[in-house]
Amino acid sequence: MNKAFVREADGEDDDADDVPSPAPLPSGLKNYITAPGYQRLRDELLALIDVERPEVVRTLTWAAANGDRSENADYIYGKRRLREIDRRIRFLTRRLDAAVVVDPSLQENRDQVFFGATVTLLRNGEHEETHTIVGVDEVDPASGRISWVSPIARALIKARLGDSVSLRTPGGVDEIEIVAVRYPQSA
Repeated sequence: MNKAFVREADGEDDDADDVPSPAPLPSGLKNYITAPGYQRLRDELLALIDVERPEVVRTLTWAAANGDRSENADYIYGKRRLREIDRRIRFLTRRLDAAVVVDPSLQENRDQVFFGATVTLLRNGEHEETHTIVGVDEVDPASGRISWVSPIARALIKARLGDSVSLRTPGGVDEIEIVAVRYPQSA
């Protein structure tokens, strides 16, 4: 094989794959997101571009000027951090470009579950749970924010207040009764 097509490890990119990449969107689906979620992603992107990246570049420039780069921890860490920042910037840019901002406060059928709804449900007649259905990039299970493509959200979407739906889980089939459906108020 021609040496021109062989990539030799130079030691710098060894850790590039250690950073877990966020879950990709399921193919063929739109990237729905709420306005606050879109703003959070946009703010993160701008902070990376305007604050964090220039700071790392300054540190990297200073470290490179110090001489031997092979044993310069500031230089090695700075290069790695710069790659992480650039990777996150590319990811956020793609996600924001593909985002479809949905305003759940404009929902007319307020007794039916759609994107952006906060749903209180009774699982198997035993315990209540409250979930807000949000975009893939807004998920926070600890605060009850679930993705609209998650199995529970897919079971709930289009159901109405008082309906019962079945959800297949690893532990069996759960019966879910919708107790309340709320949407944010219009601004």
